[in-house]
Amino acid sequence: MPVHYTEPTSLLPIAGVRLGVAEAAIKKPGKRDLLVMALAEGTRVGGVFTQNAFAAAPVQLCRERLAGQPAIRALLVNSGNANAATGAAGLAAARDTSAAVAAALGIASDSVLPFSTGVIGQQLPTVSVVMIARMTAAAPAAVADLRADGWLAAMRAIMTTDTVGKGASRTVETSQGLVTVTGIAKGVGMIHPNMATMLAYIGTDARLTPAATQALIADVAGRTFNCVTVDGDTSTNDSCVLFATAKVGAADVDADHADYAVIAAAIEGVCRELAHAIVRDGEGATKFITIAVGGARDAVEARAVALSIAHSPLVKTAMFASDANWGRLAMAIGKAGVEGLDVAGVTIALDAVAVIEGGQPHPDYHEDKGTAVVSKDEFTIRVGLGRGSASTTVWTCDFSYDYVKINAEYRT
Repeated sequence: MPVHYTEPTSLLPIAGVRLGVAEAAIKKPGKRDLLVMALAEGTRVGGVFTQNAFAAAPVQLCRERLAGQPAIRALLVNSGNANAATGAAGLAAARDTSAAVAAALGIASDSVLPFSTGVIGQQLPTVSVVMIARMTAAAPAAVADLRADGWLAAMRAIMTTDTVGKGASRTVETSQGLVTVTGIAKGVGMIHPNMATMLAYIGTDARLTPAATQALIADVAGRTFNCVTVDGDTSTNDSCVLFATAKVGAADVDADHADYAVIAAAIEGVCRELAHAIVRDGEGATKFITIAVGGARDAVEARAVALSIAHSPLVKTAMFASDANWGRLAMAIGKAGVEGLDVAGVTIALDAVAVIEGGQPHPDYHEDKGTAVVSKDEFTIRVGLGRGSASTTVWTCDFSYDYVKINAEYRT
């Protein structure tokens, strides 16, 4: 079960967005695994994508279409097959299935952005035949299902090994009226984003400019989705998209507009909630762990230390066992590659319990105090480097027996 996270029972509709789902039987029958999001004319769209060199065919096509700056009118998402490492057949599948949705909606093919999630390198057995046939056959049904209140169904349609759907909504008052933000995401494993997250879609009715939409999602992703990790593996399909339908107000909002900060804060709040939900539902996770690193010379140094701790299997397995083995924390800090690190300036604490000071055990530390902290299902590892004023925060989880079992049996 997720750590202190419950699937939402309602999500706010966004004016100018309709969502429909259908069953394409991409991996197995009985699951609604195809999602279409139809966007009103004039919607502004921005996106960030994986930095993995094996970027999936849909990611390649999304980059191409966004760079060409067409009017994006729809998003197509399938679960059950990643369409990654599938070569020319995979690109053909992404183009042809996009065209099927475009035809059903009566829009241009290059105005559809495709997304996929599931098993990498799977041909089904032939992506260019089977995947196209199943998805194109289901596309009209998904279009027929389009409705403004389809967010919950959409949230569930994009799930793979997720145990719960992940969604969040916010409303904020602006000078031009009430602005709504709603987002959904999926992801529980192969989580170490190098741009955003596995799949995340955030919609708002704010009148953000195209440039502000792209800049905002890139900025917010850096402070939310790029700060979570389950296992240190960056997916081939990571995609995070922000779409602003411009239904609220008459004046465009850019970074200099008085409303920008409050809208940006709402979008960041939704993204942070989704990012946390991914870690809380991490494959086999039993604990949600915040790693806060301060006293660094710069943000890069702070992040290196935080991720060194978050990615250490020895740290993560100790946390699963509720073992306050601070020696593993010291090891992870020491291997982070911080040039000239003086361990005499390093501090480590578990929540408010001081563990290390001056590079050695704190005189008041006792093992039972540390054990009491790491026995909880949510706590913070605090590190001070004693070198400067830069800091960062990363969110991760433990490694349990179930993580190995889930991933060992993923394709069976």
